[in-house]
Amino acid sequence: MLVSLGLTERSDALYRLVLRRPDLAVPDVAVELARTEDDVRADLEELTRLSLLAPSWRTDGRLRAVNPKAALDSLLAHQQAEIAQRHRALAESQAAASALLSQYAELHPAQPAHEAERFLGVEAVRAKLSDMSARTRRESISFHPGGPVPAAQFKASEPITEDLIARGVKIRTVYQDAIRNDAGSLEHARWLTERGGEVRTAPSLPMRMVIADRELALMPIDPADSAQGAVLLREPGAVAAFCALFDSVWETATPFGEPPRRSLEDPGSQPRELLRLLAQGYTDEAAARRLGISLRSERRLISELMEKLDAQSRFQLGQRAVEEGLL
Repeated sequence: MLVSLGLTERSDALYRLVLRRPDLAVPDVAVELARTEDDVRADLEELTRLSLLAPSWRTDGRLRAVNPKAALDSLLAHQQAEIAQRHRALAESQAAASALLSQYAELHPAQPAHEAERFLGVEAVRAKLSDMSARTRRESISFHPGGPVPAAQFKASEPITEDLIARGVKIRTVYQDAIRNDAGSLEHARWLTERGGEVRTAPSLPMRMVIADRELALMPIDPADSAQGAVLLREPGAVAAFCALFDSVWETATPFGEPPRRSLEDPGSQPRELLRLLAQGYTDEAAARRLGISLRSERRLISELMEKLDAQSRFQLGQRAVEEGLL
């Protein structure tokens, strides 16, 4: 069929009929193709315009095909001209697009490579975490403050973690001691360590944080409310500082599988951390949040500290803690 050269299916069928049976009249063609004479004349005009049919049919009514080679050469030349025109139009569009992009770039300079990016809302942060994980090559280190995490949240993160481990990425994570009292959190920690990840816990953590390959650091815009969004840092100096913070906490954190530090004499224990928080002016509610425990548990710890240090009031508790070298 010559449809690819610009003919319709109807005009193609008509042209082939004229080639087989020259000198047909219009009424004969209409009967042969089961069409109206008006439809046939419209197709004849198309064939004449494409130089496939001699225009003499308009005067004597006889249909004569032009030599197919000459006609096809004419069609191909016509099609090539259309292609050339489309190429010119495309080139003009590309030039216009380039000029527009250049103008936009002048009005909106690109951000420096090390400038921080902000991601607002939980969904935007999750999408960026997924993208970071896909690009991580060597190491992923993170802080996860707060108490027990819902099991569904752990399950949602496991495919990403499995992909990292399969690619040989080293994973080190610090949770808070409070997760040791939650069955679901313990199950996830066991799941991670069984696959080669490393998990430790600390009484409290400064903020939520994920660092990829010691090159990208993602942390909350507001450490007190991570739901607001996160900021991604690329500047080497800033990333190095947060890596140093992670390394410092990691060294004093308790490896998963070992009992948590409970002794008041241990600088990395939960009781000592509570003393530090109270000395810094934290309220009971704020201290409980930092430790990832309930307010009731926090107040029970305070009672235990007052008993151990023989203190009758919180002021006296602070005084005795200083005297014992605990603060």
